[in-house]
Amino acid sequence: MPYEFNFDLNRIPKTFFKELVLVAYKGNVHAKLGTRAKTLVKKFKINELTGVDFGDAITLVEDLITVYAKNVEYQPSFQSTNRRAVFLPHCSRKYMDGRCKATFDPAIPAYMCNSCSEDCLVNQATKIARSKMYDVFVVPGGSCIPKILKERGYDGMIGVACSQELKMSTSPLDALKISGQGIPLTKNGCANTKFELDTLRAVL
Repeated sequence: MPYEFNFDLNRIPKTFFKELVLVAYKGNVHAKLGTRAKTLVKKFKINELTGVDFGDAITLVEDLITVYAKNVEYQPSFQSTNRRAVFLPHCSRKYMDGRCKATFDPAIPAYMCNSCSEDCLVNQATKIARSKMYDVFVVPGGSCIPKILKERGYDGMIGVACSQELKMSTSPLDALKISGQGIPLTKNGCANTKFELDTLRAVL
């Protein structure tokens, strides 16, 4: 978990995420990134609703804007890819113990969802992605993703993770010549993390 603080954006109005996308589409994001992030934090009272420090809230929103801006930048090349995979965080599973029937393959290494709980976020996301003919990997961490990408010959990927992790993944993906799209977590932590299925559907 890269951030040294926990956050839960699920109490934030949906209009917040719409404004994030609009800011990202405006271009030249980095020139006024801090100002735009500060404005959004104040407007939507991010620090008050999430309980995080004002400075941490600005950092979080800056990272979110960067992820959305990168999605815009890489969208054309992503759309031209032929072989794509979706990487989901294992911490978004409903259960983190034996009740989860996902199969772990250490050779990959990743979990394969076996659809044991209808209300499991990973199960729901897996079904959506597979219906669009994506391969899906439920990963214990980002370090195993480059190995999977190289060995299986993917040229496009969608990653679900903390916005900070997604931001840091840009350079490694560029080095592998892989076009990516990022879906930021709306709630972080070591278990019961959350992300928006509607955002995943839109990117797919």
